[in-house]
Amino acid sequence: MDLNYTPEQEAFREEVRRFLKDNLPKDIRERVKKRLRPDKAMTQRWQKILFDKGWGASTWPREYGGPGWSPVEQLIFEEECALAGAPRQLDFGLRMVAPVIMTFGNEEQKERYLPRILSGEDWWCQGYSEPGAGSDLASLKTRAVREGDHYVVNGQKTWTTLGQHANWIFCLVRTSNEGKPQEGISFLLIDMNTPGIEVRPITMLDGEHEINEVYFDNVKVPVENLVGEENKGWTYAKFLLGHERTGLANVGQWKAMMKRLRDIAEEQPDGDRVLIENTRFRDRLAQLEIELCALELTVLRVLTDENGPGPQASILKIRGTEIGQALFELVMEAVGPDALAYIPDALEPDYPGSRVGSPDATPAAGDYFNMRKLSIFGGSNEIQRNIIAQRVLGL
Repeated sequence: MDLNYTPEQEAFREEVRRFLKDNLPKDIRERVKKRLRPDKAMTQRWQKILFDKGWGASTWPREYGGPGWSPVEQLIFEEECALAGAPRQLDFGLRMVAPVIMTFGNEEQKERYLPRILSGEDWWCQGYSEPGAGSDLASLKTRAVREGDHYVVNGQKTWTTLGQHANWIFCLVRTSNEGKPQEGISFLLIDMNTPGIEVRPITMLDGEHEINEVYFDNVKVPVENLVGEENKGWTYAKFLLGHERTGLANVGQWKAMMKRLRDIAEEQPDGDRVLIENTRFRDRLAQLEIELCALELTVLRVLTDENGPGPQASILKIRGTEIGQALFELVMEAVGPDALAYIPDALEPDYPGSRVGSPDATPAAGDYFNMRKLSIFGGSNEIQRNIIAQRVLGL
């Protein structure tokens, strides 16, 4: 097996690098490189730049406005964006709800929603988890009752990432209590500006407002916002989760962070030498690099499967999140005691106080705290192991 990139793929990489060098705004690049929080305006501005180039959605086919890239080109693009300091694109629209609309939506829904996702005009969030219905998603209780040409939605969603910025949310709602729990769930697209929706912030361990609770109080949703058939939402939800879990492998992001970790190790003092000369540290770094290389090859195998992401996406989710957590833990160890003095406000460029230690120490603990959630969201890793046992190994 030849694991090297072809001359055409290397030429594509150079094209992406030139584009990023010439078009990624300096203020965005510097902010992301310093591990500062990207804001809504920054993310949308970068999406507009990519959209104008025709690169707004690396995984989309040409018929819907994407570049029609191969899986290898998609990985190259994501890796180069991460290395250049580009902000992460909006997965909830581009990689989650968009494939569902493309596959199960009607033509009117495709024409209405897909162009605005691609341009970045609409910001989507995900309404899956509820209090008491996280990994056991089929037990969700948010109810949608049809009344004429509308559904009336009541209930609560939680852990809604970046819901404070969103103007649309895709939701799993219960439309029937008959049969198995999975058989009474529908997939609704809901305008976040609809009366009766309330978003309450949840502050995380790193002091960041990234997630939210979303409440629905007699929210009226037009029937035409139902994707596919009523009570078939579980099928669409599993399809979406396959794409989400594949994306959670985060190969490009982890390769960029691996480079950052190596840079830290080559500068960080370790007695009368630098940390990279410490044999035990170097062994752990090498082990992570090997595991990341294996993950990249596995991602390519899944992406090139003509049937799309299936239960094997659970393998990517487990390994990707475990590698990410191990990587940020090693960053904490590499930075040393300075990483313990984590000050959330110091992540902002106008912070008036002095930062502690090296620039890498400022975000290290916050990143570590944030990454603990990786093995939980998108379906906990314990649930993914059950899926693998049942649907891959047939146990």
